[in-house]
Amino acid sequence: MSVTPENNEKVYVCRCEEVTLEEIDEWIDRGYDTVEELKRVLRVGMGPCQGRGCQDILMREIAKKTGKPISEVAPATVRPPVKPIKIGLLAEGGEE
Repeated sequence: MSVTPENNEKVYVCRCEEVTLEEIDEWIDRGYDTVEELKRVLRVGMGPCQGRGCQDILMREIAKKTGKPISEVAPATVRPPVKPIKIGLLAEGGEE
């Protein structure tokens, strides 16, 4: 399944950071063809969901635009915390 815009509407791939499919395609055409590179220039996958909502779409778009099999498109490096957590939970654990 591919993501395509209809009726000239913007297609948001990363809703957290408001990154559109058009922006992603532009940067892939400029040579930024890895998830990590796109993450750095567009902040795609760096919002509260940490890429859980957009990484698969991003990887499929990279594969489609570059002609690589999806298995050759590396996902973003996961850095802790993997899930957003409230700072109060961290602070509670330090008291004894």
